[in-house]
Amino acid sequence: MNRPPATPAVPPEGFTWPNGAKLALSVVVNVEEGAEQNILDGDKGPEPVDELSASPKRAMRVHGNESNYQYGIRAGAPRVLRELDRAGIKATWTAAALALERAPWLAEAIVARGDEVCCHGWRWAHQFWMKEEAERDYIRKGRDSLERTTGKRPAGWLSRYLHTDDTRRLLVEEGFTYHMDDYSDDFPYWDLVEMSDGSKTPMVVLPYAIDSNDMKFWLAPSLTPQNWTDYAIDTFEQLHAEANEIGARYMSLGLHLRIIGRPGRIGAFKAFLDHVKTRPDVWIASREEIAAAFAAAVPPPSV
Repeated sequence: MNRPPATPAVPPEGFTWPNGAKLALSVVVNVEEGAEQNILDGDKGPEPVDELSASPKRAMRVHGNESNYQYGIRAGAPRVLRELDRAGIKATWTAAALALERAPWLAEAIVARGDEVCCHGWRWAHQFWMKEEAERDYIRKGRDSLERTTGKRPAGWLSRYLHTDDTRRLLVEEGFTYHMDDYSDDFPYWDLVEMSDGSKTPMVVLPYAIDSNDMKFWLAPSLTPQNWTDYAIDTFEQLHAEANEIGARYMSLGLHLRIIGRPGRIGAFKAFLDHVKTRPDVWIASREEIAAAFAAAVPPPSV
């Protein structure tokens, strides 16, 4: 398979988001806690210990790390919800389906806010090693679980880092309308997905961002909450300027309950939201809404 050429994703001339906004903002909250590796769920070993990346050499429970994940649900989620409510901002929750099954109060809170739930897998697990039918089953289990938990089928999908060459086709076949496993741009684009019969079906790709993700708190131990806020605001301001000078853009901000939800970090998220709220010309929306607005304004390429 040849790699496609890299070409800029240029918004159509005059394109704007709803309400005439040039910049769209997507706040993404990942819910993975309770769906991670655990021998109690039949896994061969535990999840490596967050922030330390430590892992025992034999199959055993790591009670400390289980409680570390539970912190995200018990303490982190309420903090994130409070900040979103205070700012009056909509979010997309990329949820490992089993995590929401095990935290029904959180599922209810998300639904009550009117937020979108995007599928982050059946569990917070890798799917890149799966054969086609195993991956299809994994996708269906995640989709159907979230529909039971939230009352609505998810429109989008985000893998745990890696996926297969079949993933996007399987997502189309199973009714998904957009895919997040992409980091290639600051604007959505259409992908022509090759189907089993050789035909091609367009699917919206909404690129994600890892540079502004709160995972950097683990990957760069010297990073301070102020550093992270500054970087997120700098990203926002640069995209805002480009959107008004060159053409429409959108920004993704990725968060995790057990990371940004810590007492020493939640203020960084609050400061970012406070800054965003000073800009009246930004459309803050769910990823499903962003995908739908793009698809309505930009025709898919001819097949």
